[in-house]
Amino acid sequence: MNTRTVGCVVFDGVRAFDYSVIGEVWADRNTFDLRVCGPDGARVSMGGGLERVPDHGLDALLDCGLVLVPGPTDPVTPRPAAVLDALRAVHARGIPVASLCAGTFVLAEAGLLAGRTATTHWALADRLARLHPDVDVRPEVLFTGDGGIWTSAGVAAGIDLCLHLVRSAHGQQAAAAIARTMVTAPFRTGGQAQFIPSPVPEDTGPDDPLARARAEVLAALDTPWTVRRMADAAHMSERTFARRFVDNTGMPPLRWLLEQRVLAAQQLLEETDLPVEQIAVHCGFGSAVSLRPAFVRRVGLAPRDYRRAFRG
Repeated sequence: MNTRTVGCVVFDGVRAFDYSVIGEVWADRNTFDLRVCGPDGARVSMGGGLERVPDHGLDALLDCGLVLVPGPTDPVTPRPAAVLDALRAVHARGIPVASLCAGTFVLAEAGLLAGRTATTHWALADRLARLHPDVDVRPEVLFTGDGGIWTSAGVAAGIDLCLHLVRSAHGQQAAAAIARTMVTAPFRTGGQAQFIPSPVPEDTGPDDPLARARAEVLAALDTPWTVRRMADAAHMSERTFARRFVDNTGMPPLRWLLEQRVLAAQQLLEETDLPVEQIAVHCGFGSAVSLRPAFVRRVGLAPRDYRRAFRG
């Protein structure tokens, strides 16, 4: 299956923003083949008065490596049967499917989310849970994946999911290059909370104790960090530090630390010839044996497999 061939499903009522995000992330025609697919190739009306004539019919989705569903402006209006049938056929073929924002409702209507975890914009989460009680709705996360089905929260979280999908298929460098072009943060973990005061930590300089502590941690990932040790670096009590850290980053300190260690390992696997054992020690895992399960959970590949796929 060609992971560089990406299908975008469009139908009447699709949010222009979500459609544009997909177009921006997979915009490089030298790298990706983005197929805009709709029922019978007929013109569709998007939010904001925009219209689009799909390049392909829905059958073109069946040989894509990934299919994306932008969110509709009205989440509960029934979708064309042809769209729902096409999504079922795509999933039955084992092709990953991802939705942005209210696109979760479309996947649920197609029956793809029964018994699975999913998310959507926090303001729509209760409605999703009421309409589809067989879906395990997680309103607190930015995006989540379950069995090859990915869903995201609203607006910027759709960008986060798209970059995550690029990173998973093509490596951290590819995702970072797209993020730079879009002038956006290259990485926010899917488990980060949707509604936190500062979704992306703001390092306000040497007087910011949390920024100081994060900088100290990142400069010495091989140190056996504990919450107590990080709190000491910030000159705070452990309880105050943990609470303020979650407010500032959306995740507990030790989970943030694990994410940073895996990200550092990804970078070293892509950009250096260092042995995996040495990378594991440098990033704070102690050994390649300890690195492997954390890396597989986060990235989906073992470190050596990741290097073979993305080195250079």
